[in-house]
Amino acid sequence: MQYSENILGTIGHTPLVKINKITADIPALVLAKVETFNPGNSIKDRMALKMVEDAEKKGLLKPGYTIIEGTSGNTGMGLAIVASIKGYKCIFTTTDKQSKEKFDALRAFGAEVIVCPTNVEPEDPRSYYSVSSRLVKEVPRSWKANQYDNLSNRVAHYEQTGPEIWEHTDGKVTHFICGVGTGGTICGVGKYLKEKKPNVQILGIDTYGSVFKKYKETGIFDKDEIYPYITEGIGEDFLPENVDMNIIDHFEKVTDKDAAIMTRRITREEAIFAGNSSGAVMAGILQMKDRFKKGDVVVVLFHDHGSRYMGKMFNDEWMSDRGFLQEAEITAIQLIERHKHHRLVTVKNTDKIHDVVLLMKKYNISQVPVSDAEHNMIGSLNDTEVFMKLLDNPNLGSGKVSEIIQPPFPFVEPKASIKEVSRLITSENRAVLVKDIMGDPHIITRQDIIEAFC
Repeated sequence: MQYSENILGTIGHTPLVKINKITADIPALVLAKVETFNPGNSIKDRMALKMVEDAEKKGLLKPGYTIIEGTSGNTGMGLAIVASIKGYKCIFTTTDKQSKEKFDALRAFGAEVIVCPTNVEPEDPRSYYSVSSRLVKEVPRSWKANQYDNLSNRVAHYEQTGPEIWEHTDGKVTHFICGVGTGGTICGVGKYLKEKKPNVQILGIDTYGSVFKKYKETGIFDKDEIYPYITEGIGEDFLPENVDMNIIDHFEKVTDKDAAIMTRRITREEAIFAGNSSGAVMAGILQMKDRFKKGDVVVVLFHDHGSRYMGKMFNDEWMSDRGFLQEAEITAIQLIERHKHHRLVTVKNTDKIHDVVLLMKKYNISQVPVSDAEHNMIGSLNDTEVFMKLLDNPNLGSGKVSEIIQPPFPFVEPKASIKEVSRLITSENRAVLVKDIMGDPHIITRQDIIEAFC
């Protein structure tokens, strides 16, 4: 029989999955290390277990103790899982920029969650760093995990994640790309990989509002770089001890908008339900695509699960409120939405002009397709042209449509953009036709386009 003694035995050994569509323009092989397969659905399970076990070995954490930590949610989840198995209580401080789903998940494991303001200095007594430090002094028999400065964080990835990547790529990995928050993952993995292959490139993803990139490039800790940002799980306004700048070769900054949009693309195009920091990583790799060549093996880290962002990046209203929602361009098939249930009004080339005028008046239409006996669209009529012809020859009303027929309206593909449709509708050509999924034709006029914009 094959089974784990408890859920902690399922941490690690996550799969590498090839990225296909998003990186189609990148000549390298791009593989995602999908950490959502951990029991807490994030990479933080690895270091949570390691920090707890190391603390137990050092006598810092004993039965009946309370684990205290400042967390953006994922570390808290990992610690809560470990605490549940080992019998510890948990108190977590977090920031008000984190998704509600993360708070609810922590509480589901019995943890107490204290939400603190985001837009304050780390030293501010209201910050989630400061509150967690205060609690560990106030709560009897407690231990603070301190993921930022606890080097067990980094060791966990040196001992586990790095070797997994090396083994699963058969040592062919050339680049490792990871969002940087505490620095434990990128520096633990990076240290291991560089020991195996010194020329491997370790690339960190940073966000605007964080200090990492400028500090790496200039050695200057610039407080003017610090401001609130939306992207979760990466970037910092201080320098954690787990961050070793000597291991990281380059930082790439990604905007909140690009990270949020890419988060949705990963799910829709690669069918991997990953979270916000994964979106930042994939947006970053596209920005850095000139770094990669054919034959390279690029491993990117997908940190956590998309279910933690249902109220944010996967919520249309939230995305729209922040100007992040990419409005899909209206297509031809969408332009007929208002009248798609109505059968297209057509006339035959053998019909009398007088009857056609009455028909157009009855349906209040200004143009109409003309068909032959086999229902092929062979021409068109518009009210302006009919009016001019009748002015020239009042007796023409008793004549046939074939006598004044104009060129047929062109057909467009259902997915043709509104721009393509607009270009085809001119003073000489008053409409276009499109077929629905059943093959029935519908007309698109200038009025349909006007209403689409209003």
